[in-house]
Amino acid sequence: MSLKYLHTMVRVKDLEKSMAFYSLLGLRETRRYDSEAGRFSLIFMAPEGQEECPIELTYNWDGDDGLPSDGRHFGHLAYSVPNIYETCQTLMDNGVTINRPPRDGHMAFVRSPDNISIELLQAGENLPPAEPWASMENTGHW
Repeated sequence: MSLKYLHTMVRVKDLEKSMAFYSLLGLRETRRYDSEAGRFSLIFMAPEGQEECPIELTYNWDGDDGLPSDGRHFGHLAYSVPNIYETCQTLMDNGVTINRPPRDGHMAFVRSPDNISIELLQAGENLPPAEPWASMENTGHW
């Protein structure tokens, strides 16, 4: 299995303050995705010359009262994989629960033994939906 590190995601309550903080550390915005339908923004920030190692700031436009007050806003690690179905099958065969199956041939979520959420994304084009994945339900929070 060949993995490629993609990003680490953290949830933020105040986007401007968070971006200012990471800017002070030397990170710059490299990419942004604003979802009108989902009412959230994803801002990717990375050090200059290390754009392949970003942090993803996830900001919910309507607030996020569900965030813990203790500063533990870590979201997930993300990796691209050459074949999401094969990767998930290997993980399942080794006792790993697939919390969000790759029904769409694009994305899956699993959890580490320490309950760290791991996002797996299909490298390149999405694979066509395939069974048993296409009809699998989520098995937990991802």
